[in-house]
Amino acid sequence: MTVALIGGAALVALGGLLGAVRSQVGAALVVQIAGACALAGGGVAVLASGHDVGASFRWTVDPAFGIDGLSAFFLVVVAATAVPALLFARDSLPVARGARALAALSAAFLLALAGVLAARDVATFLAFWELMTLVPAAAILVARRDRAVRRAVFVYLAITHLGGTGVWVALITLANEGEGPNTLVLVAALVGFGTKAGLMPLHSWLPRAHPVAPSHISALMSGVMIKVALYGLIRVLFEWAAPAPEWIGFVVLGVGALSALGGVLYALVQHELKRLLAFHSIENVGIIALALGAAVLLQARGDAVWADLAFAAALLHTANHAAFKALLFLAAGAFGEAAGALELDRLGGLLRRMPWTGWSFLIGCAAIAGLPPLNGFVSEWLTLQGLLHVAFVDAAGVAAAGALAAAALAVTAALALYCFVKVVGLVLLGAPRTTEVAAAVERPPSTRASLVLLAAVCVLLGALPGLVVPKLATLGAAGAPAPATGAGLDLPGTGGLPALALVVALAALAAVLLRWIGAGRRSAPAPAWVCGQRVEPALDWTSAGFTKPLRLVLESVFRPEREIEVRTAGTLVQEVRYRSEVPHLFDTLLYEPSQRVALRAARSARRLQSGSLRAYILYLLGLVLVLLAAVQLGVIA
Repeated sequence: MTVALIGGAALVALGGLLGAVRSQVGAALVVQIAGACALAGGGVAVLASGHDVGASFRWTVDPAFGIDGLSAFFLVVVAATAVPALLFARDSLPVARGARALAALSAAFLLALAGVLAARDVATFLAFWELMTLVPAAAILVARRDRAVRRAVFVYLAITHLGGTGVWVALITLANEGEGPNTLVLVAALVGFGTKAGLMPLHSWLPRAHPVAPSHISALMSGVMIKVALYGLIRVLFEWAAPAPEWIGFVVLGVGALSALGGVLYALVQHELKRLLAFHSIENVGIIALALGAAVLLQARGDAVWADLAFAAALLHTANHAAFKALLFLAAGAFGEAAGALELDRLGGLLRRMPWTGWSFLIGCAAIAGLPPLNGFVSEWLTLQGLLHVAFVDAAGVAAAGALAAAALAVTAALALYCFVKVVGLVLLGAPRTTEVAAAVERPPSTRASLVLLAAVCVLLGALPGLVVPKLATLGAAGAPAPATGAGLDLPGTGGLPALALVVALAALAAVLLRWIGAGRRSAPAPAWVCGQRVEPALDWTSAGFTKPLRLVLESVFRPEREIEVRTAGTLVQEVRYRSEVPHLFDTLLYEPSQRVALRAARSARRLQSGSLRAYILYLLGLVLVLLAAVQLGVIA
């Protein structure tokens, strides 16, 4: 185990050096893939054996590293997601701008993610935490340097560093006062780790940064970086500040419901594919937070079995989201390279032109929409079961919170399905809307292999969740014995959900039969007509058309901005231009006012910088007098 972990890290570092120093980008990525495989193998070995490797966490500044069960699980998720992401980059990266630097930064990013998970002291944890923040920003700026991208990177760094001070406050407080329930630690950790995880309302950086990153970096940012932030929050809630009080469970439950609903609602009104996927990352982080909140509340109420099952649901959805979100971001990157754009209204018909990518993308869409028998359904179902158990506890307040959270999850699942019906219809089906899309061809073999691999993981985790759920439940803090599960999801209290493996087999059989029955019935292709006029791309259904009914219902929430321009010649209308935009209310109501206040304060502070030495001496004298007065009054000991 130790050899695999150390060797994997060494191979990843060697791969980064090969790309940066010797310009062997393809070979560098192959070495990094081998290192990621070794890291995943080491993590699996730690999980299977149940034995920790290296040091345990200590509140000192002496560098220390180690892997326990929880770290091993997240390390497996990180490394297993990195393998297809780097495999995808093997085709796209050598021809990209700044290929050498991106190859080195890819290795540095993977090492930073693994470093956070393996850190066993405060200084090392914080050092790798900051590196994990900075490396993707550098990768984005290497790949693209236009003004909009620089602005997105600035917002990313500003919000994650300002919010990330909570991580520093939480860990330094724990190092000073020791482990145990602490209100300051819990609040600071929720703010700090929640900001990096993309929980609302601290999420504003995420839909800006993820879409502009190179595709394999986007997959790692959305698939695993935000999960590593949740790893830190889990450590605080279930270990460092345990037992977590009931009130923090309510807060995490509320933040999770807000993030799940807010993320999917804003995803619905997006017109660019990667930005839409970024908002769905917020939604799925919210679902994980719902499961964690349920685990805290159930543990506080003494229900150890279902506290651990809710905890397992959070971990399972972490792995599931990493698989299908990496798949979707990589497929979006392949579509963008082939079609030249990712505007939903400029795509169409890609399932025929890029069948390997298209079918893999379709599986990812079904998984993220929570459709059985894929992995997204399994973890959402288990999360729903945990929330329903919260809803039936004796305390009325806790029960009401559980019921509302369960309703929020149900609405989120329905809206996610609605959203990806739109995505599939506009991206994969219909006729191509531009000449670039009509000329799109399938991507090279490495790209196809990375997508098929992730699609297979989505199917496997959906068909056989019982292989991992018992082990994940033992990682919980309640200490309950591992629940008995079958090959599907025959968990206590689930109402006898059928084994999903059987559902997969029946679905496959039905598909084969339908294919065989219709094999000899082929209709001749013909152009589509509407009222005697041939359908042109300008008349096709649009993204706004799919979501118009919902936007009308939720107009008071979305507050859309519309602009209509009519050009006439005499009394005849020649042209009508319509533009509609749904503003991000968290920006307009929270961040922009805060920015204006901060800028006004900065302008006022600049007046103090007179350049006069005598003025500065006067400021220092005033500060000394204030401190002396505070000491005299007993304010400062």
